[in-house]
Amino acid sequence: MTEIDTLRTQARLLFDAAVTAADPAHAVRRGLTQSPVPPQKPGGRTFLIAIGKAAPAMLREAMAAMPDAHVALAVTHHENDATLDGAELLRAGHPVPDEAGARAAQRVMEVLTEATETDRVVALISGGGSALLPAPPPGVSLSDKARLNGLLLSAGLDIVQMNLVRQQVSLLKGGGFVRYAAPAPVYPYLLSDVIGDDLRAIASGPTVSPIGTAAETIATLKSAGIWEAAPASIRTHLEQAQHETPPPLPDVTNTLVGSNRLSLEAMLDEARNIGLNARIVSDALTGDVGDAAKVVLAELIARPEPTALLFGGETTVKLTGTGRGGRNQELALRVATQAPEMTAKWVFLSGGTDGRDGPTDAAGGVVDSGTLPRIAAAGQDVTALLANNDSYAALAAAGDLLMTRATGTNVADVQVLLIAP
Repeated sequence: MTEIDTLRTQARLLFDAAVTAADPAHAVRRGLTQSPVPPQKPGGRTFLIAIGKAAPAMLREAMAAMPDAHVALAVTHHENDATLDGAELLRAGHPVPDEAGARAAQRVMEVLTEATETDRVVALISGGGSALLPAPPPGVSLSDKARLNGLLLSAGLDIVQMNLVRQQVSLLKGGGFVRYAAPAPVYPYLLSDVIGDDLRAIASGPTVSPIGTAAETIATLKSAGIWEAAPASIRTHLEQAQHETPPPLPDVTNTLVGSNRLSLEAMLDEARNIGLNARIVSDALTGDVGDAAKVVLAELIARPEPTALLFGGETTVKLTGTGRGGRNQELALRVATQAPEMTAKWVFLSGGTDGRDGPTDAAGGVVDSGTLPRIAAAGQDVTALLANNDSYAALAAAGDLLMTRATGTNVADVQVLLIAP
């Protein structure tokens, strides 16, 4: 095994440690222990509803703790092939909402409206829930919401900005879940995929107050240059909603059970366990993927000594081409194309903890000093591929895609930069 091979193996080991730390079952178990659900009232029923990429695993753990639940329902994405005995398991489209998601949203609303004040509703929320439950308001079609979602993804907005918009065109987001459940009390447990753990942004905040108003949403769309491109029905809805005052959200206490930071700390522990000199550089590697690459490259240039540098966050990509890829793949490719010539061996991994980067089957990329020669040897032009946002094709040519399949969890992205003598 070459030195580069060793570094690549270690990078994958640290990535796997991050995913393990975000295991939904462990997170729910910890949450239910630290913040128990109040006892069921006499004659009352328990409704367990899980939404997001980690929904099946979170629901399974909750069912073990509350085996007599009246309803156990999970909504996750199509790629999650988990099975769940004794529960209703629905799958929907992500990141683009689909008809299956619309049906799942309708089913969730039907279940919530059955709950009474003597019942209790336990909500298990994880990343991805925003796209999985498209519940457009009257007058807005699913195709309109899908078109809007595409505009948001291509405009380079961060996740908070996108969820600000999504909340204003949904019946379930921005506290809508809690409003539908009223008068039943809701006890939410959240696995965060949002940097900084803003609960309003996790799955677009179905159990918390909205990020902003309809007026602020309009301003965001205009600032991003996509207001005029948004469907007319959505513009009409927002223009009407900005003159309305939504009712106050019923009291609810949200419990955070897992996050990106916890996964970074697990990576740090694992790195030190295998003898690496490691530290967390940033738990907020956000913003444009090009700027994020500069942050990583600065560390590579400044630290040629043996070390393991860890990052966490969630970047954005402004699409200008027609290629295929995701933010982690493009970040890895940008680091490879801009890395300086140096005698020290290095490896850089960037991956989504959910196992899926953008609309691809890869979790991200793992690059090293040999990435560009391998792409060239495969007959590909890395400059042209990068300009077309075709990072998937470039990394595939180099054999540098990070492939994990769906992990069943999601706490945003992690990065590992390993430098050897």
